[in-house]
Amino acid sequence: MALLDIQNLVVEFQTASGPFRAVDGVSLHVDEREVLAIVGESGSGKSVSMLAVMGLLPWTATVTADKMSFAGRDLLKLSSAERRKIVGKDMSMIFQEPMASLNPCFTIGFQIEEVLRFHMGMDRAQRRARAVELLKQVGIAEPAERLDSFPHQMSGGQCQRVMIAIAIACNPKLLIADEPTTALDVTIQKQILDLLVSLQARYGMGLIMITHNMGVVAETADRVIVQYKGRKMEEADVLSLFESPKSNYTRALLSALPENAVGDRLPTVSDMLFEPAPSAAGAAR
Repeated sequence: MALLDIQNLVVEFQTASGPFRAVDGVSLHVDEREVLAIVGESGSGKSVSMLAVMGLLPWTATVTADKMSFAGRDLLKLSSAERRKIVGKDMSMIFQEPMASLNPCFTIGFQIEEVLRFHMGMDRAQRRARAVELLKQVGIAEPAERLDSFPHQMSGGQCQRVMIAIAIACNPKLLIADEPTTALDVTIQKQILDLLVSLQARYGMGLIMITHNMGVVAETADRVIVQYKGRKMEEADVLSLFESPKSNYTRALLSALPENAVGDRLPTVSDMLFEPAPSAAGAAR
């Protein structure tokens, strides 16, 4: 049985000019211990799909699906209170911008311990010890001292590690990483990706990696879903996707990789999608 199983997910936002469909009939599943990558351009509905699963979309969003189950439970039938018991505990998410996701008014220690207090019922000493252990696991030096730091006193890479510590605090069954290396330099990106993969292997989590970076997909994923304009264009294991993509959009994404640059010009997705077909005479030549 799949850990997460979604069939025909539709997400619409109410606007002044009528409903806007951001996700249009997406179906996906992820198994225990599996790494699923969801790729596509910005605006393709990747993050919105997962925020719908987490129940974190604003009131302007309308979410429908034929099926949305997690660990055998129907998410569509759960009350808000029942959903809150799952989100952050069994199902966690690492957001794109750690500096914006962490509360600047509270210390790092408070924000980690709040998750442990709400979901695990730990006392103060237990929470403090677990918070130190988590910061140590995600590679932050002097973890006990860092608990009293505020987000603005830490670098972007350190804040991303704190976000990961919060996400794994309760040993979730499913971890969703939404562009976890955005705005980080190349060296830190590699460290964060290695950390996520090692944590996924250690705890046996299902991991959904949302990205537009095909290099990240090649390094981390078992299976890949490609989205475009809110729709699923293709689904394949990672080797098949790179060796024989079926969708024109997937081929366009792969063609736009930096290593495919010709001279000083890098092909774009638009170039590939809207390139005119060769004429019969041209084809004959």
